[in-house]
Parts: sequence; C-alpha cells; structure tokens
Amino acid sequence: MKVVVSANGLDLNAPASSVFGRCPAYVFVDTETMAYEGVENPAQASSGGAGIQAAQFVVNKGAQAVLSGNLGPNAFNVLAAANVPVYLVPQGTVREAVEAFKAGRLQQMSAANVQSHAGLYGGGRGMGRGMGMGMGGGRGMGMGMGMRGGMGAVPPQGVVPPTPPTPPTPPPPASVGSSEDEIKALKEQARQLREQLAQLLDRLDQLEKGE
Repeated sequence: MKVVVSANGLDLNAPASSVFGRCPAYVFVDTETMAYEGVENPAQASSGGAGIQAAQFVVNKGAQAVLSGNLGPNAFNVLAAANVPVYLVPQGTVREAVEAFKAGRLQQMSAANVQSHAGLYGGGRGMGRGMGMGMGGGRGMGMGMGMRGGMGAVPPQGVVPPTPPTPPTPPPPASVGSSEDEIKALKEQARQLREQLAQLLDRLDQLEKGE
C-alpha cells in the first residue's frame, strides 16, 4: 500500500509535519517494502488554495492514505472525494508514523480538524475598520468608510483635503405622544447622513485617483 506522510524532510528519518497543505515535503512510502520517495511540496509557497493543490498533488501521485497532523476542510474534501483516508499522526519521524499506521495505532479522521487559512491574507480589512470608526457621527457610518481604506489616509502631495461637512444637528427630544414627529425627524437626519456619506465617498475616490 502506498501512503504519504507530510514531513519536514525528504526521507524516512525526517520529522513528520503537523501541517498538510504547507508542509515542506511529502514522503511517499510503500508500507510492505518501506521503499520511499521524498518530494518537495509544490504548494508550500502558494498564495492561496495550498490545501487543495497539495491534496490533488498527493492523489495524482497515487497515495492511498494520508498521514498528517492537521488538515483543513478544503484539503479534506478533495481527499474524501478521491476516497483517500486521512490518519492523524502524533509527533515522530516519517518511519514511526508509517510503523504506527501498519500497527493500526493511528486514528482515522472523519472530518477536518482545523479551519481554513484563507483569512491569513486579508489582514488589511481590519485596519480599515479601525481607522474609519467615528466618521459617521457615531451611527455606524465609520464601518463602511474603513472598508475603503479608512479616513486616515494621507492625501496626495499638493491636494488640500476638504473640510468635512458639518454633521446634522440631532432633533430635540420628542415629547410624549409625538412619535410621528420623531419618526419624521429621524428620517430627515438619516437622509442627511446618507448625503454626507456619499460626499465623503466621492471625495475619497477623487483623492485616491489623484484628482
């Protein structure tokens, strides 16, 4: 039987890796003869979808079982679709992992045991939220501005940033029994806030384009 072990090296004495999609190498082993082939992981430096690419790679290489530490949902689904079972490997070498598999000591995984790592490449969005807070008068308008890069960006040299529009004055506290008047006042304030946001977004686009 041909199994593959995610590893930190290219031979039987290499440490088994605790990750699958971005491990340095894979060691394919014949469980009957212990003949092996070490191959560098072609998906290790991938900018995205490493788990899927790695799973397809080992399937194409003829692996009949995967021995690894952690596996995300994308890689697990590819292997499951190819009817390639996955077994959880504790610490140790590639040789020890294969011996444990042959002895029936490894636990077969029924599902992915770690989350997808796609969110690793989207860190910029969180910065935008933080910088944009408060630009909408405390009514949640800052969240939308943050997604566009935040209002803290420095304008191009020579461009004078516009003076932010004066926030609309909140309506006076409504008296008892005037809920209809309060609704009208709130709708008018919401309309003014939408206009203010549209102006800010338009100006931000102009600054980003260097206009």
